[in-house]
Amino acid sequence: MKLYEFAPTPSSRRVSIFLKELGVDVERVQVNVREGENLTDEFKQKSVNGKVPMLELDCGVTICESVAICRYFHEATPNRKNLFGETHLETAQVEMWNRVVEFQGLFAGFQAFRNISGVYKDRETCVEEWGIESKRRVESFLPQLEQQLTGKPYIVTEALTIADITAFIFVGFAEKALQIEVLSQYPNIARWFKDLSQRPAFQ
Repeated sequence: MKLYEFAPTPSSRRVSIFLKELGVDVERVQVNVREGENLTDEFKQKSVNGKVPMLELDCGVTICESVAICRYFHEATPNRKNLFGETHLETAQVEMWNRVVEFQGLFAGFQAFRNISGVYKDRETCVEEWGIESKRRVESFLPQLEQQLTGKPYIVTEALTIADITAFIFVGFAEKALQIEVLSQYPNIARWFKDLSQRPAFQ
């Protein structure tokens, strides 16, 4: 079994944190997406979306998309972490918030960074105006996340879930890549982010 990743990318970091929380170790293969190593015919024959992370099982089956990879390991590894929720209601709420954070936060952040910076202009059309609008969408979502964390240790339940991992990646990306001063503006997010930063899996 091999996990193809580019460690610095947010999606690869999300899977890495998830696996550390589960206590799972797997062989890693670095694919430098900045240099286009994911665009080779060899990699695209294995990867449905041509992106990292990608999990290759010993039988040759491959799994793309970071949440799908996390779900595979969560189901394949005996554990009581309940990172996707414990009850039927929790599972639905975790799914809901994970998707909300992805679509309104993380993915909007990706669009902002890629279109403003032009980091991948060699392989995609970058529209600076769309990047600026995407950054505004990120900024408009942050108050909602701040409200959700009012008086709560985690986003959904009383324990860590994948929604927290996704949101942690999002907030860090917004701070560093988009230069949005999240932690100085939103005290609930800052408190939650600091607590997660002290967990071994997040370091």
